[in-house]
Amino acid sequence: MPQVFWAAEAPQVDVDPEQLARAAVDKMLLTGPDIASPRASGRYVVGMPMWLWVTQSPTTYGPNSASASLAGVTVTATAKVSSISWDMGDGSAPVICDGPGSVYTSAVGKAPSPDCGHTYAKASAPQRKGGRFQGEATATWTVDWQVTAGPGETGTFTEVRQSPFTVDVREVQVLN
Repeated sequence: MPQVFWAAEAPQVDVDPEQLARAAVDKMLLTGPDIASPRASGRYVVGMPMWLWVTQSPTTYGPNSASASLAGVTVTATAKVSSISWDMGDGSAPVICDGPGSVYTSAVGKAPSPDCGHTYAKASAPQRKGGRFQGEATATWTVDWQVTAGPGETGTFTEVRQSPFTVDVREVQVLN
């Protein structure tokens, strides 16, 4: 049976500022990277440099800010992607990029990306899932938070979000 009691003053609420910061992050609706390249509809070639990049928005790359409050304490958190790890699906080591990558233009020709790229060494045709490599881009979001109303505290933590992608990599046969 529920019990009711009366107190002369409201009970003290112990507020964890980092938990409030995590509640603020939940409001941001952060997602995995918005992959611009490689395109799922594209065909890529063994041995040719592939440029990797993402489209930036507040929910896919940041910065993004939100606040949360409880019992007179308000925390403001700001999240921004600090790195993206690309698992290219071919068994090679992940490609770690500290930024969103550079957008490829035909003017650069066959040059490798200056900051975020990969070169496939084998075709994807033998793969079981439609003859494509199954990759994943993982964004690491760095969240800086501070108490803006209440005891002055600050902190940092990270969040991760993933986006899958597929890549069709073909071999080019040259005849003389």
